[in-house]
Amino acid sequence: MGIFKAYDVRGIYPSEINEEMIRRVGNAFTAYLGGKEKRVVVGRDARIQSASLKEALIQGLLDAGAYVLDVGICTTPMHYFAIGRLRADGGLMVTASHNPPEYNGVKVSVRDAVPCSYEKGLSDIERIYNSGKYIRKKGGYYESIDIFEEYRKKIRDSVFGISPLKVCVDTANGVVGLFVKQIFEGTPINILGLYFEPDGHFPNHEPNPLKEETLRDLQEMVVRTKSDFGVAFDGDGDRCRFVTEKGEPVGADIITALVARRKIEDYKREKKREKKKEGAKEETIKIVYDLRSSKVVPEEIESAGGVPVCSRVGHAYMKEVMRANDALFGGELSGHFYFRENYYADSGMLIFASVASIVSERGEPLSKILRPILRYSATGEKNYEVTDKDAVIKRITEHYCGLGAKINTLDGITISFDKWWFNLRKSNTEPYLRLNLEADTPKMRDRKLAEVERLIKDRET
Repeated sequence: MGIFKAYDVRGIYPSEINEEMIRRVGNAFTAYLGGKEKRVVVGRDARIQSASLKEALIQGLLDAGAYVLDVGICTTPMHYFAIGRLRADGGLMVTASHNPPEYNGVKVSVRDAVPCSYEKGLSDIERIYNSGKYIRKKGGYYESIDIFEEYRKKIRDSVFGISPLKVCVDTANGVVGLFVKQIFEGTPINILGLYFEPDGHFPNHEPNPLKEETLRDLQEMVVRTKSDFGVAFDGDGDRCRFVTEKGEPVGADIITALVARRKIEDYKREKKREKKKEGAKEETIKIVYDLRSSKVVPEEIESAGGVPVCSRVGHAYMKEVMRANDALFGGELSGHFYFRENYYADSGMLIFASVASIVSERGEPLSKILRPILRYSATGEKNYEVTDKDAVIKRITEHYCGLGAKINTLDGITISFDKWWFNLRKSNTEPYLRLNLEADTPKMRDRKLAEVERLIKDRET
């Protein structure tokens, strides 16, 4: 597979991706948007090569006659915010997110921060890129724009009235370390920083909070400093992971359940205070979650009076479903959290502010707040390399169909029984089958995991 992936443009630098290739990507993107005078927001993360790649990207855009709005070094959520706020035709963010240091790439969005996936946009850009045509038009224009203060205000508006908290934040030597203290400066949130200095070599650990080993230093720091909770960000700030005051990692689906209830309740209170016209129809409050999430997520949404909407895995699909349903909030097991007020895009800072507000308002430890939500036992995501992924999925579907299971094929297969369920799907980015399984008890979880694993590995040995 080339540099055009399922959700972005990405490769190892410089063998798979370099300045010349990125210059051509920028040029092809302008052609995809319709050519001359299109307004394109460009930003970059703190990776070693990101500055030179961004300059090459800008050159490709300018050669094609684009109007470049350069927001400089920023997080990916800041870049999304800029696309929407500046009413741009699209945006290109130089980043490889949570990947190891040898990688770099570009996240591609169109108007209103709508992402381009390979199914919608990237394949067309790839076709233009591969054609070898390079557009040269007069009229390209460059403008440097500082979006930080507006973005800062957006985040701070969501933490109004919060009581004092002490929070440990690990930014993994990524770009978030440049901004997080400035954003919350002057609020009652006392941030204790870990690995704030941007360093594209990521010398302390990978910028991927989904890997348990990357959380160890944060967990130790939270307990040692008696902090209220901890949060770890990835390299470009679009995903994060929380740990309790006891240093316990919290699944992103549990955070989705927690914040969804809060968002629904707050929204209802706000609407009650507003004067409505007589007979005005009450809005249905929709919350989006990805299909790998614990069943506690739809349960909590319905209990709070909302409507749960299930999505395929992947930020492009989540944002599409968010927008189609005008959803208030959404959460994905990968640590992406989506907000209507942020152009339906993900924001690590907004979810941080949301959790801080809940802990402050409740006045209880995060572990205690989460206790009623932690009522099922999940395996976490497990990966299996098999010879024929389609054959395995077909075999397992047939097996459980014969046992009377409910079967959903929205993304891979989801097999559901009363007391347990699992989803098995092909990875969009790696050569694996991915399994997520949940049961009512730890004992049943372990038994059913062994059962499904036997079926996956049948005929593979």
